[in-house]
Amino acid sequence: MQVWGKILGAFFGFLLGGPFGLLLGLFLGHKFDKARGSVFSGGFSHGGGQQERQAAIFHAAFAVMGHVAKAKGKVTQDEIRVASAIMDRMGLRGESRRQAQDAFREGKEHDFPLDDELYNVRRLCAGRPDLLQFFLEMQITAAFADGNLHPAEREILHRIAEALGFSSAQLEQRLRMQEAAFRFSQGGGGQYQQHGQWQAPPSRDQLADAYQVLGIEDSASAQEVKRAYRKLMSEHHPDKLVAKGLPPEMMEVAKQKTQEIQSAYELIRKEKGIK
Repeated sequence: MQVWGKILGAFFGFLLGGPFGLLLGLFLGHKFDKARGSVFSGGFSHGGGQQERQAAIFHAAFAVMGHVAKAKGKVTQDEIRVASAIMDRMGLRGESRRQAQDAFREGKEHDFPLDDELYNVRRLCAGRPDLLQFFLEMQITAAFADGNLHPAEREILHRIAEALGFSSAQLEQRLRMQEAAFRFSQGGGGQYQQHGQWQAPPSRDQLADAYQVLGIEDSASAQEVKRAYRKLMSEHHPDKLVAKGLPPEMMEVAKQKTQEIQSAYELIRKEKGIK
């Protein structure tokens, strides 16, 4: 909560005008705090402002996704199928799907203002690092959706990460985690436990991918495993992300991410005998 305007306004108002000046200074300080808070929140508030924020992030996510798809040159049918698959995962239909498709096409244009779009995203997500991280992860997921990451895609992802305030090392870690997540899901990582019973012991590669999904080494202690798991679950909690401005249409992606994290954790927990 912003209070310094009220404090300073009341102090100097009292010095200059006594009790009446104190009241006037308090009022003016309140107005200053309110305006300052609006600026630091990106000019958005609850209600309509939250909806505007969500709509802007939704558009930016698919526009930037289209730009990443164009990084290799001409957008192929594979990239279009990837975008469609992501829209399917979100359950986008009707007007929402049309808006996503329009934004994706906009991002493919040669004069797409990527830096301006990312600046706006960072402004919209000011003070919401989890939301910025989720935005970046969506771009990584889209780039990895075909199982490969082209050098041009990696380069543009580094540019996106930097613009959003992430270091190269942070991006590379997320890339490793997403690559492992892709292999983990392709290998049926989420299907080892059914009805509370483990069907077959996991392979060494499956376990290695599970550790990578959580961003930890296989030598991690039980405490480190739990800490990494809880941190990732907190970062990707759908309700928390929506409260911070995540478009409701993207909630399904967040849910799937938490299921992926849960599956990796359960695999490691069983292997290490973590209670």
